[in-house]
Amino acid sequence: MRIAMDTGGTFTDCVYVRGGRLEILKIPSTPVNPTRAIVQALEKVLPEPDPDFELTCGTTVGTNALLQRRGGRVALVTTAGFEDVLEIGRQARLKLYDFFGERPAPLVPSERRVGANERVGADGKVLNALTRAEISRVIRKVEATKPQSVALCFLFSFANAKNEAAMAKALRAAGFRVSASHDILPEFREFERTSTTVANAYLVPVMSAYLAELAEECVRFAKGKKRPAVRIMQSSGGIVSSDLASREPVRTILSGPAGGVLGAQYIAELSGFKRVISFDMGGTSTDVALIDGATSTTNEARVAEIPVAVPMLEIHTVGAGGGSLARFDRAGALRVGPDSAGADPGPICYGRGERPTVTDAHLILGRIPERGLLSGDFPLDAVRTRQWMEPACGSMRTVEEFAQGIVNVANSVMEKAIRVISVERGHDPRDYTLVAFGGAGGLHACDLAAALRIPRVVIPRLPGGLSAVGILRADVIHDYSRTVQLAVRSVAEARRAFAGEFRALETRGREVLKGEGFSGAQMRVQRLLDMRYAGQAYELTVPEAGDFLRAFHTAHERRYGYSNPVRAVEVVNVRARMIGVARRPELDRLRGAKRKDAARAVETRSAIFGGRVFATRVYDRSGLQAGDAILGPAIISEYSATTVLPPDWRAQVDAWGNLILTPSGRKGGKGTGQR
Repeated sequence: MRIAMDTGGTFTDCVYVRGGRLEILKIPSTPVNPTRAIVQALEKVLPEPDPDFELTCGTTVGTNALLQRRGGRVALVTTAGFEDVLEIGRQARLKLYDFFGERPAPLVPSERRVGANERVGADGKVLNALTRAEISRVIRKVEATKPQSVALCFLFSFANAKNEAAMAKALRAAGFRVSASHDILPEFREFERTSTTVANAYLVPVMSAYLAELAEECVRFAKGKKRPAVRIMQSSGGIVSSDLASREPVRTILSGPAGGVLGAQYIAELSGFKRVISFDMGGTSTDVALIDGATSTTNEARVAEIPVAVPMLEIHTVGAGGGSLARFDRAGALRVGPDSAGADPGPICYGRGERPTVTDAHLILGRIPERGLLSGDFPLDAVRTRQWMEPACGSMRTVEEFAQGIVNVANSVMEKAIRVISVERGHDPRDYTLVAFGGAGGLHACDLAAALRIPRVVIPRLPGGLSAVGILRADVIHDYSRTVQLAVRSVAEARRAFAGEFRALETRGREVLKGEGFSGAQMRVQRLLDMRYAGQAYELTVPEAGDFLRAFHTAHERRYGYSNPVRAVEVVNVRARMIGVARRPELDRLRGAKRKDAARAVETRSAIFGGRVFATRVYDRSGLQAGDAILGPAIISEYSATTVLPPDWRAQVDAWGNLILTPSGRKGGKGTGQR
């Protein structure tokens, strides 16, 4: 059995293949110890031990450790004179117009930074070799700091790693866990390389402990005969072994959201849409990404204001989810998020929370069936919700007005996030389809599409577990890179010049994939180039195939609004993405002939849209067939999520069971009164 887990802030989603079909299970998350929720899911999915099961996880352990500053105690070893690179950083201010803005403290304080007497030149020539005496002195200094992990980053080690490799070998022999920059990020830019290496070392103690516990629990479910295959989702959209994730956890920071992007891409392809915006709204946050035929990655991400330069899918995250807390600020304005009620205590309607959330607002507006979530297995308390929300209304006249305000503010936050990854990067949302998923995505999708003039929305099957579906379908991917800084005079000449670099990276990658059980026929490689105009400070990544020079000019035009074909261009980094093609489970088409009569509602209830009460039909999604059409206002309920269809929208079920939502051109009749 193949099982995928996506550990979120509110729910842990489990998707697995049984009898050739994808099935889903949702378990409340256990933020203090994420392994507990995974074990609870495994106990339900594997009532009997299975020695051959495989587990792939998306995790927020690394993200939370950075956000909450709960990583390991790290010592930094660097070239003498460069101990303060972390503190100096770049001249750019995080908030340009904030005179009182403060930069976050570095992950390694000055007393745990050790300078080594060594030097490599920019051309890779060793100017000052490490001596045995110097290595011994550095190790004594490191031992005095009592670190749990060591980050090692020497100047120009990307050009020649001889000194850094010798220091890493000695530190490991002394018993330290070492993150060396020539392994983590062999690229130029000293600050970003140091920051990324330090972030990796900071996460190693936390992630290795979590994965060790997870592996131990998995052995119990495999009869103890052997250690099951456990893999972890990377931020780049590929999976790696838990052993590698323990050594290089910085690659897993956007683990869960990356799975959602892959799942959205898969669903869009099934439904025939190539240009989509993925909208993943869970209990704690919302993740959005733009897919223009293929996913795109970036090497310029910041997590908790810490530069992390490893490849990541371009995902924009905001603190708006079903559990986001509503409050009034000192000026009396209504705010929603980024703080969340999480899994404990959760929203008011879950039975323990006492502060209003987005989920509570939808319940008050009648947009979530009162029988609760997870097909009734997770009941909601509407009476308790109203009792706690009434005194929190502030200047709002009614609880319903307060609830509508919460939804409107949450929508504005998420609309801005979608504009960041579309309009602000030269893409018109009107040319795209919104793929909405996550437990709360379907509650807001139509409102956001209307605000951004997006012509249609796709609600996939298993929307509350689509991130786990993406994780289950992900390939094994290893990314390798090398700085070359090569002027491009012609495509053919440049390709010959960096061909050797690609061969070296690919040889290394094939050996790693071979060790993970992949044969040559199961391996794929993508060659990528980081390019820029000479004199620029940042690069754009384009495929190496074809006329990459023309592709760069086109990408520059799209991103920045101009290009200059006569200006000198250079390749800064070469990248090889080594792919081990995994077995991918597929969604099955809906079975059965198209019904002759219309889909039947299971009930009719009152729901509020635009301040008016409408008689709203409620449908059970499991009873819908391909070709079924539903006119709003309507609520489509299922195990993992709820979809709201406003009065002027319609839904059509496609052959794969996905809901295609479009404006209907009608207003759905008049409401029954003002609330």
